[in-house]
Amino acid sequence: MTEEAEALFETRGPLGLVTLNRPKALNSLTLNMIRLIDTQLRAWADDDAVKAIVLLGAGEKAFCAGGDVVSLAKEWDGVEQLRKDFFREEYILNTLIHTYPKPYIPLVDGISMGGGVGMSVHGSHRVVSEKVLFAMPETTIGLFPDVGGTWFLPKLRGEVGAYLALTNARLKAPDVVYAGVYDSFVPSADLPALLDALAAADWQSDDGHATAGQVIDGFHKHAGEPTLAAHQAVIDRCFGYDSLPEILAALDADGSDFAAQAALAIREKSPLMSSVTLRQLRKGAPLSFEDCMILEYRMTQACMAGTEFFEGVRALLIDKDKNPKWSPADLQDVTEEMIERHFAPLGAQDLTL
Repeated sequence: MTEEAEALFETRGPLGLVTLNRPKALNSLTLNMIRLIDTQLRAWADDDAVKAIVLLGAGEKAFCAGGDVVSLAKEWDGVEQLRKDFFREEYILNTLIHTYPKPYIPLVDGISMGGGVGMSVHGSHRVVSEKVLFAMPETTIGLFPDVGGTWFLPKLRGEVGAYLALTNARLKAPDVVYAGVYDSFVPSADLPALLDALAAADWQSDDGHATAGQVIDGFHKHAGEPTLAAHQAVIDRCFGYDSLPEILAALDADGSDFAAQAALAIREKSPLMSSVTLRQLRKGAPLSFEDCMILEYRMTQACMAGTEFFEGVRALLIDKDKNPKWSPADLQDVTEEMIERHFAPLGAQDLTL
């Protein structure tokens, strides 16, 4: 085993195993981890002895709780470069996962949020256990659902993607499978046996993806009844609009507790970044994966030049007063120009994939 403190790599028969190894930090991603994993995945892509990749999170609690955003928000020598490199290299890794030539199998056995979703949702065979807790919580910290959210959120069932992006709702296993975030449910106690079965499988077939699918199907169980199903009609009706004021008006008019809770959640977030997020999803729906990632990189650099991300991280993660002072504070003061400048091309600084 090659022991790099933050990410562990080993081969088990035909499998390349990647373990995210910052359990005390809920396996949150650092730039070092991103670089280590990118390098190893590219090496294994060219290694005929490695037939599939399995991604794991160390510890009992988390698969990966996101990116290490606190280091991006604090001021220190070198942070300006990190704010460019972290997102650029993370999005290159997301794209590598999306286009990976071999089965890429995340076993999501705990918290999966933000950057952890980016490490897993773009895989070819996405497995969750009952321990999963999923969210895209970025607008809570004045950011937007990145790591390919532009790509996958519009593809979820109905308007669930917009609901998740704007409310930052947390989902358990039945709902992530129902919504289409992940594919297969395997109980946590069965994951070691699944890993053994993948290692023992006959990978001589030309179609490794079919082999992976057959093995996983042998362990797949019913995840349970989703809670979102009962609210699907409200979600589709209220979140189908293209502006935040229209969505909030529809939620207010609905009268259900579910709609009231959704509206309250949205109103707690940055009015600007919630507006930007909705625009992001509508822009992203017809785009290729690569164009979605280019768009997101432009958005990150606009956010790093703004105030909302820094205020959100301060309020939630640094001072922890949970009382962010958003600017503008009122949705009615968010202008079209404020929204659209987040999507402006960066010229020579644009992401290249």
